[in-house]
Amino acid sequence: MRLTFVLAALAFAGGACQEAPAAPPKPAAPAPARPRSKDVSAEDYVMPTLPRAHVRLKDAYGGVHRVEVEVAATGESRTRGLMWRKVLSAGQGMLFIFPDEEVRGFWMRNTLIPLDMLFITSEGRVVGIIENAEPRTLTNRTVGIPSQYVLEVPGGWCQKNGIVRGGTAEFEGVSTIPIMP
Repeated sequence: MRLTFVLAALAFAGGACQEAPAAPPKPAAPAPARPRSKDVSAEDYVMPTLPRAHVRLKDAYGGVHRVEVEVAATGESRTRGLMWRKVLSAGQGMLFIFPDEEVRGFWMRNTLIPLDMLFITSEGRVVGIIENAEPRTLTNRTVGIPSQYVLEVPGGWCQKNGIVRGGTAEFEGVSTIPIMP
């Protein structure tokens, strides 16, 4: 009986002494981050947040269309523009502001979507429009007339909204944005 008692005690003790659960595995160390590009035209370049404003454009029928814009007023932001964007919604755009008025030319390298480009004088007159500029091209697009502003909107937007050469543009929230060369 004593032997049975000892065996029962050992069995009981053995059942009570289960192995401790294994420690959860340690998470793998994250891969070292690849340094971000310093090339403003590179896809992985991180652009600082741009100021926002509005442009009011008068159409051929007297109506007004308000576009919410990101403002590119530095050399870096003007160079980057809308590169690598996959979508630009109707009513959205980018306003390029230059320190002075001169003939401007734009290309679409690394721009993935078609755009309409409106060239606007310092007085707010639309002196030319390039519609549906073909993406990913190096073709120089110019209207050959001096402008201080260029507004980029989704391709086809100008035709859809009756925006034509000779119309006017008014800027809201732009006067306090510093313009850098």
